[in-house]
Amino acid sequence: MAERVGRAEPLEYGTAEAVSAFGLGLHHVQLALPPGEEEVCRRFYVDVLGMTEIAKPPVLAARGGLWVRSDALEIHLGVEEDFRPARKGHPGILVGDLDGLAERLTSRGVEVTWDGNFPGHRRFYVKDCHENRLEFLSPTPE
Repeated sequence: MAERVGRAEPLEYGTAEAVSAFGLGLHHVQLALPPGEEEVCRRFYVDVLGMTEIAKPPVLAARGGLWVRSDALEIHLGVEEDFRPARKGHPGILVGDLDGLAERLTSRGVEVTWDGNFPGHRRFYVKDCHENRLEFLSPTPE
């Protein structure tokens, strides 16, 4: 692939041309939590969402927080002294069984807000236990 010089026009959303020479990928998403709220986060991310807690490396565990993983998704919840929830910025989490996840969340008292404004996808939003916004989406078959 030839390297572009300058800024090119935006590519169409579904293009496969959006690649770099660096092999970029996402390792994890970082969200914040208030100090001392790890157990509340466990109840949401482990008990409600069904993710698995991952032990933090000892040097990082001293800072508090919680790391969770499930399938190809890893979320790091870090303690933030001046915590404010992420109400606009959010992870967009791909889901294989979107309806099943929505049902699980709803059955556990989590409000699911469906949004049909992303062409080619079905999606919904939820707020985690500290009002951080999470988006769950699945491509629609063509």
